[in-house]
Parts: sequence; C-alpha cells; structure tokens
Amino acid sequence: MDQTLTPNAAPGTRSSRARRAAWAVATLLLLAPLVAMRFTDEVVWTLGDFVFAAILLYGPLALYEWAARTTGNVAYRAGVALALVGAFAVVWVGAAVGITDSDADGFYALALLAGIGWAAAVRFRPAGMARAMLAAALGVVLAGAVTLVAGMAAPTAPPFEVMGLTGFFATLFLASALLFREAEKGGRGSEAG
Repeated sequence: MDQTLTPNAAPGTRSSRARRAAWAVATLLLLAPLVAMRFTDEVVWTLGDFVFAAILLYGPLALYEWAARTTGNVAYRAGVALALVGAFAVVWVGAAVGITDSDADGFYALALLAGIGWAAAVRFRPAGMARAMLAAALGVVLAGAVTLVAGMAAPTAPPFEVMGLTGFFATLFLASALLFREAEKGGRGSEAG
C-alpha cells in the first residue's frame, strides 16, 4: 500500500486544533448571513442558499479530514488543502458573482470536474494527483483563454478580472501539483500514477 495513504498513527495536537478551528470558522461563516438577515434587508438567503453554502464549506473540510487521517505526509496534506481551496474558489466565485458573468463559467466547472475525475481515477495517489492538479490548472487556463478569445465574457466581466481570477485558480492548482510531486518523492508514491 502507498505509504502516503496509510492511517496516521498519532495526529499532532497542533494540527488537530487547527482542524477544529477550521470547522469553527466555517460554522461562523455559515451563521454570518443568518445574523445579517436579522439586521438588514440587503442580505436575503433562502434555505437552499444555506444548504449550498454548508455543502461548499463542510464538504472540503470533510475531505481534508479524510486526508489528514489517512496520511502523515505533510506535502500530501498541503497538496490536498490547496486543491480543495482551489475547487472551493472556483465554485464559490462562479456561483456567487460569476467568473465571466456568462455561460462560459461552465468551462471552469468542466476543468474542475476533469481534475476531480482524474484524481478519483488514480485513487488519490501522489503521482496521479500531481497530474490531476496540473490538468485542472491547464483546464482553467484554457477556460479563461477560450472565454476571452471567443468574446464570451459578459461586458460586466472585464478581461483583466477574468485573467486575474483564472491566474489565481491556476496558481492554486499548480502549487497543489508541486506539493503532490513532493509527496511522491517523500513516500512510495512513485508507483502510483
């Protein structure tokens, strides 16, 4: 079995506290609109909005918990964290305000789904994850390029904003790929693929 995906014998107290703090922050973020709705009419969330936000906040945290409990490899954990932050950012920005303010946001979703599918296909092993995150980074860059070249972005989405968001997403996925590559070097991950 891949050394990076074996049960973690003794989770560090510091990392356990940090993970509990992340869950607490996510809960506070989820409660913030509820509190705001009591004081202003500017914030109007439906039950569906809260469910979507809960899935978007707690889903990545649960996936990170799985990674933290199944590996002691710090680079692998960091790679998972950056991949999840990247996925969260793509979904949140796309759903909340729109990356391109057009149907072209679907291209970003496709890039994200391709990365997720690849990660599952390689059973989350470090070498395969490095390639999956590279594919996700290239996918979002391609999504941005197609959107801009084809003129698909809405007028409310200036090109420099689309390029900036695209670069931000790609950077997160590329950094994640580098961390997974490092995790591969640190364990027996070179057999994965």
